[in-house]
Order: sequence, then C-alpha cells, then structure tokens
Amino acid sequence: MGTVLTLKLINRGKVRDLYRLGDPDEKLLLMVASDRVSAFDVVMKEEIRDKGKVLTAMTEFWFEYLGDRFPNHIVATNPTLQDLGEELPEEFQGRAMLVREAEMLPIECIVRGYLAGSALKEYQISQTVHGQKLPDGLSAGMKFPKPLFTPSTKAESGHDINISFGEAARIVGADTAARVRDMSIQIYEIGARRAEEVGVILADTKFEFGFIDGEAALCDEILTPDSSRIWEASELLAGGEPTAYDKQPLRDWLESVGWNKLPPPPSLSVAVQESLRNRYIAVYERISGREFLS
Repeated sequence: MGTVLTLKLINRGKVRDLYRLGDPDEKLLLMVASDRVSAFDVVMKEEIRDKGKVLTAMTEFWFEYLGDRFPNHIVATNPTLQDLGEELPEEFQGRAMLVREAEMLPIECIVRGYLAGSALKEYQISQTVHGQKLPDGLSAGMKFPKPLFTPSTKAESGHDINISFGEAARIVGADTAARVRDMSIQIYEIGARRAEEVGVILADTKFEFGFIDGEAALCDEILTPDSSRIWEASELLAGGEPTAYDKQPLRDWLESVGWNKLPPPPSLSVAVQESLRNRYIAVYERISGREFLS
C-alpha cells in the first residue's frame, strides 16, 4: 500500500475544493466535490449526503459519453494509485477527479432550451432573455425554437450577473466567445437528446471553460443536477408542473419560508435534505443507466 497523498488546498468554491498535486510545473490538480449545497449563490449550513459522489459520477458519465469530441481538462475521473503515485485519502474516494490546470474564463456559459428561472422572470417583464427579443405569448416551461446561449459573469462572492453575448465577447474576446458558445450549444444538444431518450428534459445548463495549452477546454462539472434544470418529460407534456431532478425544489422551499437570499440561510429540514439526495440519485441512475453506489 502506498503512502497517503499530500495535497495543498488552493481554492475552496461553493461545492468543490481544488488541491495542488505534486510539482506546480506539472499543472495537475485534484478536484474534489463536497456535499455542500448552495442556492441563490449562498452555501447552506447543512450538507446533502452523498451529493458530491453523485455529481462526480454524473460528470464521469458525461465525459465518457462525449468522448474526445470536445477538448477538456480531464486526466482521470476516478484517479487510482497508478494515476496519483500515492493513495487517495479515504474521504475523497468517489469524489475526486484528476484534472489539468486551466486559465479559467471569467464567464459562465449557460444554454437554455426552455423558458424557466431567471430567463422566465426577465421575459415576463420585457419579452427578452439576456437582451434577446423573443415572441410575445411564451409561457413557463415552453421550449425555444432553438437553444439560447445566455452567458453571465462569474462572481467570486454575491450574485452572477446576466450579460449579452456582445458583453461576453468584450470580456473574453470575440473569437473565444464564439468558440465557447458553439461548444456549449453542441454539448447541450447532445445532453438533451440523451435525456430525452430516458424520459427527462434538460431544460438548461451551465458550463465553464478555460484555456489549456492555448485552447479553450471544457472544465469543471458537466450536465449535473447542480448545474442544470432537469424535468420529468411526461409531466411537462401533460401540462402539469414537472418533477424537478435538480436544485429547484430547494430554491422553492427557501422562497416559501421567506428567506431574503442573504447569509445566513435558514436551516434545512431532514426531509428537504433527503428529498434532494433522492432526486439527484434518481436522475443520475436514469441518465447514466448505472446504479449509484454510495
């Protein structure tokens, strides 16, 4: 048995922790998904049991599903002793991905296939989504004729701000903005088709990209319940409020208790925690066709 890996924490996000691995010149990082959960850009006090493992398993599935069609930062989605040279700490088992360090773009790349969330709120006020004019008469949950690319800023603290494609181009450059827009829409469409095959709808999702060796590469999690809205297709088609396999039930509960969306957040009941856990596991198993092993 090898020695336990020595790691240096270099960044703690809302959900993921990044550790430097070995020589900095090698630019290898260990990305570890915790059980923390955030809503409205605030991290809750309670954790959701096994959430980090579900997110890692879902991301692993999607990177395998996409294959080498898009540049990405993955070295190993389930790093072994052979990958690392030393033993992975027990608490990181099932939560870690070995990745190449990237120069991250300061925008979130959001693709929307359906009218929901902040897009719905904007549309109800101005008939626009991220400044893009849409036809009158659209209703909640309606599918767009084609997916919309709706970027936002990436705030270290506080709330991200929705921006237009033109504003994104000014931030990262026109060529880069066009490249990540095109990749984002293509990946969304692939994911949406897979979701449709198993009876769920990928309503919208968020991607992050960074430069690796001068090339824009897909980074972080992809098409998970944390980064996406995922609905029960049959219920939406029947005209009802679809079951959500994502963070929306948590957002709805937080709004129902009158929280002002500023720290500190209210405490989550055990029922809320378990409901979220069960939804995440259910949609992972459905989309991947794999059994979740905690």
